[in-house]
Amino acid sequence: MSADSLFDDSQTSSESILESALVQYMDTRVQTKILEEEMQSSYLRYAMSVIAARALPDVRDGLKPVHRRIIYVMEKMGLTPGAKYRKCAQIVGEVLGKYHPHGDVAVYESLVRMAQEFSLRYPLVDGQGNFGSMDGDSAAAMRYTESKMEKITPYLVQDLEKDTVDFVDNYDGTQREPRVLPAKIPNLLINGASGIAVGMATNIPPHNLGEVCQALMHLLHNPEATIEELAEFVKGPDLPTGATIYDKEGILNAYRTGKGKCTMRSKYELGESHILITEIPYQVNKADLVAKIGELVKDKKIEGIRDIRDESNKDGVRIMVETKRDASPEVILNMLFQQTDLQMNLHFNMLALVDKGRQPKLLNLKEILEEFIKHRQEVIIRRTKFDLKKAEDELHILDGLKIALDFIDEVISLIRGSADKVEAAEKLQTRFSLSDRQVEAILQMRLQTLTGLDRNKIESERQTKIALIAELRLILESDERLKTILDEELHEITGKFTSPRRTVLIAHSIDNYSKEDFIESEEVLVQLTASQYMKVLPLDTFRQQGRGGRGITSFNPKDEDWVKSSLICNNHDFLYSFTNYGR
Repeated sequence: MSADSLFDDSQTSSESILESALVQYMDTRVQTKILEEEMQSSYLRYAMSVIAARALPDVRDGLKPVHRRIIYVMEKMGLTPGAKYRKCAQIVGEVLGKYHPHGDVAVYESLVRMAQEFSLRYPLVDGQGNFGSMDGDSAAAMRYTESKMEKITPYLVQDLEKDTVDFVDNYDGTQREPRVLPAKIPNLLINGASGIAVGMATNIPPHNLGEVCQALMHLLHNPEATIEELAEFVKGPDLPTGATIYDKEGILNAYRTGKGKCTMRSKYELGESHILITEIPYQVNKADLVAKIGELVKDKKIEGIRDIRDESNKDGVRIMVETKRDASPEVILNMLFQQTDLQMNLHFNMLALVDKGRQPKLLNLKEILEEFIKHRQEVIIRRTKFDLKKAEDELHILDGLKIALDFIDEVISLIRGSADKVEAAEKLQTRFSLSDRQVEAILQMRLQTLTGLDRNKIESERQTKIALIAELRLILESDERLKTILDEELHEITGKFTSPRRTVLIAHSIDNYSKEDFIESEEVLVQLTASQYMKVLPLDTFRQQGRGGRGITSFNPKDEDWVKSSLICNNHDFLYSFTNYGR
């Protein structure tokens, strides 16, 4: 065989080996899939990730992951209401580095919104510095602003250390974070939520804490309560910016189905030549609103406005619209309601995550309240089990100390006769049937424990633990006791944080505008002449012309014509005329 043939055989053999290895690699690492199925599967995974990890709140604590992580970080940093303010940049840095690997701007904007009194009915962050305004001004940079928890916020994280909720690994497995907060307050309803996910969105308006707690207490003791009964307590949204809401039936329908709408309208005061706006609808940009009114006046779409000024200050909203002398403030106000955000719809789309934060669901009012009660009952049970185990462990130690004090002379003798700590522990365990933890506690016992006062103190603590264990076991065994505790918690929350409604509710709806809404109401004189001419004259004008003394005189629209008939009415009235042919 020639050298050339050997070379060719060797090359062929190498290619075969390489091809075989490549085929084997592809068999194990490359999968064949149908494109349509893979696109559908991947998109659904992406959609669920956005839904569960970003856009929708959990029905239990009413928070999205970014808000939950901000509050958890503040709790770990000790930023309680009584603590000093801390730079927002430090808080955002902790959130980014440990729990939320997204943009710092998004995290800071979420923190800022939780501090804005015009965004949340019950703010969760106490901010110091510039945190934006109703005019759309952005907050100062995070290196300038400071924050800590508001007084209500600790009730979201209370008992977190007592194994009340599940913890999961963070994004890189170096930290643990709560899947949900214990949430002693019904945050989803009282602060609302809004968000856009993939293929779905949520919009839950804020409500009054006192009303929601009253509904929860009623439902707790009356599980068969209807939505109509619960709506007697939760009368409607209570918006941070106040304003007025119309259409009770629309609100009730939203509570029944989870979807619906009602109408928000600004609060106002009417004068002879001005309109004073004192409250505006929720989430309306005040500066844009004033600019829009100015544009309508400039474009002559609304006539009769002489001046508009934004006189708002720290005491509240104050938008002054001055009207011309011959203009009607009522008519101009109706035009403003129709063409600006002084009036707008408030939409309900009460979508939240249920089934431990895994499944998005459209919820009615009763379902939201039931989910919160279920969550709180689970938290109370887990907290009780934690306290029970702790109390039993402490009682176990106290039992060991009591045995040691009852046989103190023998215990001292055993310890003194031992060569080391290990031998002393073995002798104590053998003689008194003690556990390792009891022996350790006895060996660490101080001499002052031998005094009569401390002996009595140990016995008193022991009796207290026995009573506590009995109470904790009763909670776990009795549904009624569990309800009583939850009822007491709701009464506590109501007593501390309830406040009067800001939003006024009007039962009737606002009908569509008609032409009459844009015409000033006044008394008029209608005259019909013999030649079938008609004239409408303002009654005040007619009287000023001095024609009221001897009845109606002719206005002579045509020679030898005279007034055949006259009628005094309102210019909003309907007048029907019929010819002698019945037309």
